Amino acid sequence: MQNTVLVVDDMEINRDILTEILGGEYQVETAEDGRVALEMIEKMQGELAVVLLDLMMPEVDGFAVLDVMQEKHWIEKIPVLIISGETSVKAERKCFDYHISDFIRKPFDNALVKKRVKNVVSLFQYQRDLEAKVHEQTETLREQNRLLKLQADRLKKSNTNIIEILGTVVESRDFESGEHVNRVKGYTRILAQCLAEKYPEYGLDQEMIDVIVSASALHDVGKIAIPDSILLKPGRLTDEEFACMKTHTTRGGEILQNIRNTWDEEYGKISYQICRHHHEKYDGRGYPDGLVADEIPIAAQIVSIADVYDALVNERVYKDAFPKEEAFRMITEGECGQFNPKLLECFRMERKAFEELKISYDHMDNE
Repeated sequence: MQNTVLVVDDMEINRDILTEILGGEYQVETAEDGRVALEMIEKMQGELAVVLLDLMMPEVDGFAVLDVMQEKHWIEKIPVLIISGETSVKAERKCFDYHISDFIRKPFDNALVKKRVKNVVSLFQYQRDLEAKVHEQTETLREQNRLLKLQADRLKKSNTNIIEILGTVVESRDFESGEHVNRVKGYTRILAQCLAEKYPEYGLDQEMIDVIVSASALHDVGKIAIPDSILLKPGRLTDEEFACMKTHTTRGGEILQNIRNTWDEEYGKISYQICRHHHEKYDGRGYPDGLVADEIPIAAQIVSIADVYDALVNERVYKDAFPKEEAFRMITEGECGQFNPKLLECFRMERKAFEELKISYDHMDNE
């Protein structure tokens, strides 16, 4: 606790009287002018409980001391109590403009001085204690936030690892899936960014976009449950085979539900929505649940267009690749089922970005 009082007065008798008044409770130091006072304040900043300052002194007066204390921000940490024979209201107002703590006129009452000094010291000590507690709590919160961020980063890495592992399992069953997954992630990001900017009502912030893009890698995870004879068949599927192929949405959802306690809830929710609903259509003619319009989770709607576009412009075991122009027309004119008009608008706006991404992957394949 700071317990030193500095008395600044050019009159020795005033210094002696104030020392006598305050010496029982405080350690009292004295200065006979402003210059000496400033030197002492600079050396004793951490010890001073209050400065009792006279205004009218030769050479460096009280106002000059206040100027320096304000300039060096000492007055914010050390309370100043003016004790002066100055009687003008103008001078008093000027002192309070420096944010002094109190103003006492000479001649002063001993008991009044003692009481006011005690009040000022107690108030500033309370403020210092409060600031110390706030600082301590702030540091505690910073440390807690650091730990929370570390945990969040670890959880995010865990989510990513789970997705990569499941994606690798799918790729081992379906040789087309590896690059298909990466391309779908790219198309998904393009569409999601555009939708977020053009239609803020969907509430897609950057963090949600990142989750959707990452989770899009699991849209076909249910294919690991489809027999090779159907999954790898180089030709048109029979109605019975197609019905089996369609179950990759529900089977994938079941797989993700079974591991839901091993990863972040938001990742699990979005991954499940994408996996189960990426074949739903805006007019309700999709599968497995026949959802209509925005009954279909927006994450699944975004991945649906990305998935269809990539399937069209790339060769599959059962078909040749369509030209980019033809794929664009087929999607926008409804030949691949009905999509959200807002998403189609984004698809039109980002046509060039889709085509450039396709070209970049073609170049990688040829290297």
